[in-house]
Amino acid sequence: MNEIIEAMKQRRSIRRFRPELPMKEDLEQIIEAGLYAANGMGRQGTITVAVTDKKIRDKLAAANCAVGGWQEGFDPFYGAPAILIVLADKNSANRAYDGSLVMGNMMLAAHTLGLGSIWINRARQEFEQDEWKDWLKSLGVEGEWEGVGHCAVGYIDGEVPKPVPRRSGRVYWAE
Repeated sequence: MNEIIEAMKQRRSIRRFRPELPMKEDLEQIIEAGLYAANGMGRQGTITVAVTDKKIRDKLAAANCAVGGWQEGFDPFYGAPAILIVLADKNSANRAYDGSLVMGNMMLAAHTLGLGSIWINRARQEFEQDEWKDWLKSLGVEGEWEGVGHCAVGYIDGEVPKPVPRRSGRVYWAE
C-alpha cells in the first residue's frame, strides 16, 4: 500500500506524552508540512505559532482548561511539551477549512517522524481574549486571527492506541 495512505491509517490521537521536548528540526518539519496544506484560492491565510516555552505552554493550558470548564490543574494538552497553534485570517471565508487542513498535515507529519499528536479545540475562544491577542502582538503577529486548533506534539508515553473498526455505510458511489 502507498506509504502516505498507510501512515493515514496508522496515525492515532495520543493522550499521554513524555515531558521531553521533541527536536526543533522535527517541529520545523511538522510546521513545514502544515505550510503545504491545500488552501482556498492559494491565499495561504493561516499562521502557526510554535510554543515550546514551558511557562507559556502551561499558561495556555490553563486558559484552555478554563474555556473547557475543567477543574484547575487539568492538562487539556495531556502533557505534550510542544503546542503548535493554528490561526486563520478572520477575513477569510475558508478560515476553518484551511486551518483544518493545516492541522491534518501537521498531525500526519508528526506521526511519520515517530511523534504523537492530538488536535485540541478551544483555540477560537482563547484567541478572542485580549490577553492572547496581546500575546500575538508581542510576537509580531499583526492582523485579525481566529484560533483553529492546537496541535499538541511530543514523544508518546505508552502504547499507540489501536484503531477502532471503521463504520460501514459511509461511502456512496454515483457511477
